[in-house]
Amino acid sequence: MAKTITVRIDEHVYDIFKKAADGQKRTISNYIEYATLNYTVNDAIVDDVEMNEILTNEKDIKKGLSDISAGRYKIIG
Repeated sequence: MAKTITVRIDEHVYDIFKKAADGQKRTISNYIEYATLNYTVNDAIVDDVEMNEILTNEKDIKKGLSDISAGRYKIIG
C-alpha cells in the first residue's frame, strides 16, 4: 500500500526537482521517489564486494594509524 508523506523544500529546490521531473516525463512525486531510491540503493549502501575490500584493508589502516600515533611517520599536507 502506498504511503503519503509531506516534505517541505525551498522554492529553488522545488524548481530543480520540477525541471528534472519534466526532463524525464515524470511527476515530481515520482521523480523524488525514483531519485531517492536510486541514491539509497546505489550510493548509500555498501555492497558485499566493497565491504570485503574495506575489511581486507582494515588491518593496514589500523597499522598505519598506530604508526602515525607512535611518531614513526609524519603527515605532510
